[in-house]
Amino acid sequence: MPRMKVAGLGALSGALAASLVVAVLAVAGAFDSETTSSPAAAPAAPVSRSSGGLDVAGIYERVKKGVVNVEARGGGNDASGSGFVVDDDGSILTNHHVIDGADDLRVRFGEDGDPVDARLVGSDPSTDLALLRIDPDDAEFEPLALADSKDVRVGEPAVAIGSPFGLRGSVTSGIVSALDRDIRAPNGFSISDVIQTDAAINPGNSGGPLLDARGEVVGVNAQIATNGVQANSGVGFAVPIDTAKEVIPELRSDGKVERAYLGVSSAEVNPDLARELDLPARRGALVQAVEDGGPADDAGLRGGRGQTAGGVVDGGDLIVRVGSREIADPNDLADAIGALKPGDEVRIEYFRGNERRSATVTLGTRPAQASRG
Repeated sequence: MPRMKVAGLGALSGALAASLVVAVLAVAGAFDSETTSSPAAAPAAPVSRSSGGLDVAGIYERVKKGVVNVEARGGGNDASGSGFVVDDDGSILTNHHVIDGADDLRVRFGEDGDPVDARLVGSDPSTDLALLRIDPDDAEFEPLALADSKDVRVGEPAVAIGSPFGLRGSVTSGIVSALDRDIRAPNGFSISDVIQTDAAINPGNSGGPLLDARGEVVGVNAQIATNGVQANSGVGFAVPIDTAKEVIPELRSDGKVERAYLGVSSAEVNPDLARELDLPARRGALVQAVEDGGPADDAGLRGGRGQTAGGVVDGGDLIVRVGSREIADPNDLADAIGALKPGDEVRIEYFRGNERRSATVTLGTRPAQASRG
């Protein structure tokens, strides 16, 4: 069976780069801006999450006044994506990759709406999220309600609304297929706790809402897995709305998000790998490489040297605790560092061979792009 991969449809107007692993879903000049589709939807009230049914038409009627088509032009960008209103002040959430580099931003409400000028409030490539704002007097809209994505369960209904291939106002439905996925952000870092869905999403759905059975937003549609074709494969990914809730206040105040940075890459340790490599702990984050001159390097942490048959680099320090938090895997390490700020000092405990050691690390600021080394 051919291997499924995550491949990108870039927001830039140039050709697709086959080496990209970010499956961005913006449309780059694929359709004229006037191309639309008109899904039928009879007014109805969405059902509750626990009722066992799903009223897609009712959900669509409830939220359609808060979903937009985003058009990004200029600055080397020529793309179309989706977005949704999150506040009465005209704040609109979308994907970073939709608007990246553009200097002319417009949004359209509904299937036949006129373009409304928007400005960029802030953008965060590490979560692939961006916040736009329009003058609330320029359009009639209703902000969407935001759920708590931590409460989402596998198998629950999921509804996606957006502008696939420039076809504004399109709605699809499915289920939440999986949770806690990791995808690669546009700057090469990892986005964690991602929601997987089989609701059909395609290029142009980027930045649109993934909704639950109550019509509340649980995620921001961002990527698709493909098998060589840039279209829906039944495997789509949405950035959890809880992540957006953390990012939005910083985008409002500073226009960007500064994150703490340790400067290591690590691999997951499980009991089988621990036995194979004769590690002193059955769980942890095994350091693969340390960024030269980074915070971990300055504190004396070491990466590995020899690669195993499974592709893991052996011989590096095994991180098992950051501050008061036990580290079971690289996600724990990322979460522990992510909860801190640049300049914070944190005690890291690790094994070097069979010796348990500790180091106090002064965290740096995450660079704009992940190291490719």
